[in-house]
Amino acid sequence: MSTYEVVARNFSAAHENRIHSDEVARKYGFEGALVPGVAVWGHLTHPLVGRFGESWLSHSVNHTRFFKPAYDGDRIVISTEDREDGILVQGHDQAGTLLAEIRSQMPDALPAPEADALFENPRRSASRLEMSWDTIVEGEPFPEWHFQIITDENQRYADEISDTLPVYQHVAHPHWLLSVANQALTREYVMPAWIHVGSEVRFRELVRVSDTLAVNAVPVEKWERKGHQFLRLYVTFHRLDVLTTEIFHTAIFRVAS
Repeated sequence: MSTYEVVARNFSAAHENRIHSDEVARKYGFEGALVPGVAVWGHLTHPLVGRFGESWLSHSVNHTRFFKPAYDGDRIVISTEDREDGILVQGHDQAGTLLAEIRSQMPDALPAPEADALFENPRRSASRLEMSWDTIVEGEPFPEWHFQIITDENQRYADEISDTLPVYQHVAHPHWLLSVANQALTREYVMPAWIHVGSEVRFRELVRVSDTLAVNAVPVEKWERKGHQFLRLYVTFHRLDVLTTEIFHTAIFRVAS
């Protein structure tokens, strides 16, 4: 078992999602502002990319869960363990608390992509709504949008999580790619304090610096548990007609009071 250590930083204190501010996070019972889940994911990808490089970034299935929040200044110890069913990457804080994990596989054949039928329904209008139970419509796709992987922005995402792997000089950082799933929500909704709780990320093709990607997203499920309201969003990236990335993104969009 190998380990990697890094200090977590909350670089989103001014973000619209006020769960990254001390004041709001403490109202919900947390010690302080939460470090973004996409940043913790980025930390956990470091040993996988360090070991497998572009192979993992272009052909892998990754189930990510967040158990406890990371706080600014936490020292995260990341362990990697080979198992019969793949690779387990876990991040613990300095007290030994399990914060998050990735269960990663690099199978000979990836699961079949989700049906294009998910995007055949009429798309919602391009207006930003207050997020609520009633404004989330399962099966109603969002408008398509595009973004380009540019060098300076890719470096910024790497710097935010102190990742110095040289591969990111020419390959998109997974921290940025998963952050786009958050952006897919915030482009469509004015959201209350919300918490990223898990993602399944399927890397199908390598995304390189200078690539332009089409982003499509659709809510596939919403549910309520213990007073929390949850949303599962399906997000795809295409480079021209090539599907590069699939993400199943799960968040608590309304935290129980």
